Amino acid sequence: MLEALNKQVNAELYSAYLYLSMAAYFESINLKGFSNWMRVQAQEEVSHAMKFFDYINERGGRVKMMAIEQPPTEWNSPLDAFETTYEHETNVTRMINDLVNMAMEEKDHATYNMLQWFVAEQVEEEASADEIRQQLKLIGDDGRGIMMLDRELRQRTFTPPQEEKQ
Repeated sequence: MLEALNKQVNAELYSAYLYLSMAAYFESINLKGFSNWMRVQAQEEVSHAMKFFDYINERGGRVKMMAIEQPPTEWNSPLDAFETTYEHETNVTRMINDLVNMAMEEKDHATYNMLQWFVAEQVEEEASADEIRQQLKLIGDDGRGIMMLDRELRQRTFTPPQEEKQ
């Protein structure tokens, strides 16, 4: 279980790295609202990594940092980037579900309980990425629609997750 949780720390940090790469892409095409959304998403992913980091330490385990894979740096369009985002979040959901299954198999009730926060969080993560993805599909190549969505995405701010005792 400890090895799997350490791998999840790495996966969450990769997610942050991926979203920072997307933020850089959006900056390069002058979509600062999209970039902001990705920066906030990166902050969320770091906070997720830290929840795992802290949990491992609370349970007397040892966190082992691993190399973070280089993320892609180019996308064909905002829609392409959000297709990647949605696909990535569904992969993270599978990884969280695998951790839940492992905790159940090992009868690790504390880890199972901690993971329930992530199960609920992934529902929100997928829905958020999918909503923007679907909006981009409707907008198509309409530059005015892209600019309106860019203004909306500029409003997103980072809200740290509530601290709760596991």
